[in-house]
Amino acid sequence: MDDLEQVKALKYRYLRALDTKDWDTFAATLTEDVTGDYGEKLSFGDRDELVGYMRSSVGPGVITEHRVDHPEIVVDGDSATGRWYLQDRVIVPEFSFMMIGAAFYADTYRRTDDGWRIAHRGSSYDLSAFTYPWGVQAAADVDEAALRRHPIEYASLAYLLEQAGFDVSGTFPTRGSDPAPQ
Repeated sequence: MDDLEQVKALKYRYLRALDTKDWDTFAATLTEDVTGDYGEKLSFGDRDELVGYMRSSVGPGVITEHRVDHPEIVVDGDSATGRWYLQDRVIVPEFSFMMIGAAFYADTYRRTDDGWRIAHRGSSYDLSAFTYPWGVQAAADVDEAALRRHPIEYASLAYLLEQAGFDVSGTFPTRGSDPAPQ
């Protein structure tokens, strides 16, 4: 298999491991010194931090489905860059909640003795849509304090996560969105 196909297989393995919560395989797709940038307030400086966060955030009560397409991969010796179009779905059955998102992944890869590994993970979200829980019709039905702390398109998700006991201190603004009102 050539380098381009190996990088694609690595990305697909990363996503499969994330969605199936196979944390050992997930960790094995990353370099030890991997960095991650998921917006202004969420970043990681090594594999343990990134895997630990995903393990605690995407627990057994959260169903995820990540699909990537349109890879733009450039291999230069023992390093490579990749830009992928992402469509993802996050389902939390306990809250009758579903989010469908779209983003671009921007990755850096490094060839190691064990093959290609992800050395940097970056994302920029373009849009997301939500299926609200029964009885919640729109963001206006969500706690007013949540609306003040988070951009309107994420206030409902933030509200549900806060109700479930998650610390929601960061936001993932979409391209062109306004930050939460102050």
